[in-house]
Amino acid sequence: MPTLHPFHLAFPVHDLAAARLFYGELLGCPEGRSAPDWIDFDFFGHQIVAHLAPAETGMASTNAVDGHGVPVRHFGIVLPMEAWQAMADKLIAFGIDFVIRPYIRFRGEPGEQATMFFKDPSGNAVEMKAFADIGKLFAK
Repeated sequence: MPTLHPFHLAFPVHDLAAARLFYGELLGCPEGRSAPDWIDFDFFGHQIVAHLAPAETGMASTNAVDGHGVPVRHFGIVLPMEAWQAMADKLIAFGIDFVIRPYIRFRGEPGEQATMFFKDPSGNAVEMKAFADIGKLFAK
């Protein structure tokens, strides 16, 4: 697998204080630079930027995948299985309202993975997943 480089993603939020609590406190993403209308977060080694743009927020449509309505517009991270389970346990204990509760998708297939979907306070969908064998990330 080639060396991965950090990606950058900018997304709209309706409230920067709520984004700071969700990404910084709940998900544990350290805060980087900020201004009155945006905040950088270290999202597991990647740079995400919450921009204050209330009119741009909200969840869009879904597609059926493995019997679930997966939000079409979402972003996320692939974690090691132990870290994924720890995050799932933390979010369950917090009482997060899952779009798709933590479960194993594509069981017995080459792309078998643990996954969960939830929304931030502005309605942005976030997916966290894990593979028992990270070498199968792009398996067909």
